[in-house]
Amino acid sequence: MHIQRRKYTMSFANLKSSRGSSIDKLVKAAEAVSTKTDSKSGYGDDRFWKPTRDKAGNGYAVIRLLPCQEGEDLPWVRYWDHGFKGPTGLWYIENSLTSIGQDDPVSESNGLLWNSGRDEDKNIARDRKRRLHYVSNILVVSDPSNPANEGKVFLYKFGKKIFDKIMESMQPAFEDETPINPYDFWEGAEFKIKIRKVEGWVNYDKSEFAKQSALYEGDEERLEEVYGKLYSLQDFLKPENYKTYDELKAKMNKVLGVDAGAPSMDMPAMNVVNETPMTQTATAAPVMDTSTSSDDEDDTLSYFAKLAKEN
Repeated sequence: MHIQRRKYTMSFANLKSSRGSSIDKLVKAAEAVSTKTDSKSGYGDDRFWKPTRDKAGNGYAVIRLLPCQEGEDLPWVRYWDHGFKGPTGLWYIENSLTSIGQDDPVSESNGLLWNSGRDEDKNIARDRKRRLHYVSNILVVSDPSNPANEGKVFLYKFGKKIFDKIMESMQPAFEDETPINPYDFWEGAEFKIKIRKVEGWVNYDKSEFAKQSALYEGDEERLEEVYGKLYSLQDFLKPENYKTYDELKAKMNKVLGVDAGAPSMDMPAMNVVNETPMTQTATAAPVMDTSTSSDDEDDTLSYFAKLAKEN
């Protein structure tokens, strides 16, 4: 997928004047998709930033979430992918067509497996479940492991754990906490990413927002410069940036060792209740979903995605 920065044309003054209702807008948008189950992984892509972890699995960095470009409604985008190893030893790591409201062959296969009535089939479906990703524009404020990244605009891919913290900042649980829009230049806040390894899993629980503050102390010349470097997020949802159903099915069959045209050993003949394809604005909830968030598995699957491409 090739995503380019769009040429900066929006009036910066419009962004500043229209920010008043941003929190309500973002909360409503997040709530609208929270009951749904809905592109590029970023491996080796210098547009994407990721925090560095030491040998113990710990990491620390400070970022600032940034608003979206003109013409885009939300400062984040979400999509799904599948990542699993087949009995052939080959890996299937591809974006899911359910991200753009289309049928996906792996989701269909998972639905059949789930409805077979056999526990072993359900376990296979779980192993091949969709993974949820969010992507936002960020400014790196502090990156002790890679200081050269500081002051630069990147794309940042994260999972539900961090997204929940973003939602908590806009909808605090306690009356003495003030809601903030963390994506706002003037009234947002820096996000301190604190990564630990807990019982073998990557953990973001200690991550937190700092006090509300204006980015660059509200220096509009510097803010406008940052604004002009934002990446388009809607490119992640353009159908032309996804492989077709037939291409994905052929890849799945190859990974599973299934001959083209032959029924898959993993797909018994019965009614399908699949991982429902969802768009960013759909409202229906799926009957069955085996999705998971991406927080803990990105490094491993990114590595195998590279190997899969090389093979």
